[in-house]
Amino acid sequence: MSRRQLSEFCHQFPAVRGIQAGRPCYIAMCPMRLIPKIFVFDEEEVPPELRAQRILNKSRLPALASYLVDNIEDYTLSAITASINDQVNFEPLADTGVAVNLGLLSVPMDAQILINDGQHRRAAIEEALKENSELGHDNIPVLFFIDEGLKRSQQMFADLNKHAVRPSDSLSTLYDHRDPSSLMACYIVDKVPCFKKLTEMEKSSISSRSIKLFTLSSLKLSSRSLLRKRPKDVITQEEMDLASEFWNSVCQGMPDWLAAQKREIPSSELRQNYVHSHGVALHALGCAGADLLCQYPEDWQSHLNKLDAIDWSRANVELWEGRALHHGKLSKARISVALTANVIRKTLGVRLSPEDEALEESLDQ
Repeated sequence: MSRRQLSEFCHQFPAVRGIQAGRPCYIAMCPMRLIPKIFVFDEEEVPPELRAQRILNKSRLPALASYLVDNIEDYTLSAITASINDQVNFEPLADTGVAVNLGLLSVPMDAQILINDGQHRRAAIEEALKENSELGHDNIPVLFFIDEGLKRSQQMFADLNKHAVRPSDSLSTLYDHRDPSSLMACYIVDKVPCFKKLTEMEKSSISSRSIKLFTLSSLKLSSRSLLRKRPKDVITQEEMDLASEFWNSVCQGMPDWLAAQKREIPSSELRQNYVHSHGVALHALGCAGADLLCQYPEDWQSHLNKLDAIDWSRANVELWEGRALHHGKLSKARISVALTANVIRKTLGVRLSPEDEALEESLDQ
């Protein structure tokens, strides 16, 4: 059968026609059940210079597929961008007016439709359909371009990804209403007056002139350590209240935090001169707090009164060098958090685990 005969059989999509950079493009709503069948991904064996996409990262697929299956009534997928290596036919609904760009797009079934952006969405849809075929009745927007060769497709991929900016961890935490840890972090900020004034809600780093001390993402990580929760673990209301109570008690043992909350001392001065005004200390407090709650479930609050006995000054290099500081610079490394937490544990009267004891011995060597 000839190509001309094959092209008589077409996929048809209701579509909107437009122009970008002088080239026609079409946006259509495509049923998800068709996505795995009509969209092609460059095989991994093809050398990079002959591909128009990155290699599929299969490790990303389970999480994407689970997102679709677990949130079948409340998911969001952005458009796929694809190129068609054949002529298409667009039949407008009208010859004039607005409807001249509304119509039916016909794509030959034997045409190769190459994804320029969205290959992981395509693969995740394919996996999700295996678990729940009902997803096949939903639609995803697809932006179609006419393929002008490999060079143009590679440029499209570069252009589509060049200006993509991943949102900060703090902003993702603020806006993620499905993630239990994110909900907990936002709840704590709302319930702990000190954090309400001193937490950066959007950025994951703090500028030198900021009036904030901590980031929302850092508070999330620290609170998860406090409750010994993994990223996707369920967090009960009782646990969120316990975390809020803990952090309120910690704040009372941190006079400098309270002074910054009242604007009696610049936050920038605290960040410059003290260890306790950085994420490494917040995380360490969460780690030490987990042991405190475990060892003293009835009277843990009274132990937090000892926090003000710690000399948090960065000038105290004898205490902090090798722990929170490395060559005078703050470190967020896991071992730095653990060694900083040991200082807090000892001060609060919390027993060190064998692992923590081993860390202390290695520090002394």
